[in-house]
Amino acid sequence: MERKSRFSQWLRRPRSGAGGDAGTGAVTGAAREELLLAAAAAGFPLAPAAHPSGYGCSCERIGCPTPGRHPVSFAWQTLATTDPEKVTKWLRAQPEANFVTATGMAHDVLDVPAEAGRKALDRLTEAGVEVGPVATVAPDRMLFFTATRGTPDDEDEWWPCELDCHPETLDEHPGLRWHCRGSYVLLPPSRLPGDDAHVAWLLGPERPLPEPLTLLETLTDACAQYAGDRPDHEHHAAWPIGR
Repeated sequence: MERKSRFSQWLRRPRSGAGGDAGTGAVTGAAREELLLAAAAAGFPLAPAAHPSGYGCSCERIGCPTPGRHPVSFAWQTLATTDPEKVTKWLRAQPEANFVTATGMAHDVLDVPAEAGRKALDRLTEAGVEVGPVATVAPDRMLFFTATRGTPDDEDEWWPCELDCHPETLDEHPGLRWHCRGSYVLLPPSRLPGDDAHVAWLLGPERPLPEPLTLLETLTDACAQYAGDRPDHEHHAAWPIGR
């Protein structure tokens, strides 16, 4: 509780040049550690990810198509943990690393274009719908964290969805993506190549996770409006298949 309280206070502090988000440019090493440990304390399984190196990637892949956006290890699902000791060890050993959170274990993520996400968030707030943690992936995406459909013992009980998204299928979901089993998203405070490209909390991980269906209709409508307003909009999704 003490960590969550300090996290909430830190998130509410104004960050110069962050446009209201907790931008990574002002995040010190201690604050970065606090943010990631708060996410782990909230039950988000973490695993280390690559980070930008100039305009490239810290991984060894020449011409990496997704610099700073992919896990360090192919075993990221197995490595993902909420253990604060393991997370702290990674943070100290890899001070520049980004981190991903594995979805479909403790939470899912509804991933939408940023403009659609902001419109949906306004509508949900006006309607009095409880929204859980929300992160921005500057400059073009927004992440809504929700309760997960889980991983039941009986596979027949698992509810498949055409919106389900995995790292290798992101280009098939330019609008709304549903990250569940076998997928991941970057956690704040992650850095991406380019000016002002980062992942930051808009609403922090201490918030209760809502059921995804309470948000889905509003997010879907906002994405449909966004696509309708941009019939010639060309979407470029770049996430890794492998290294």
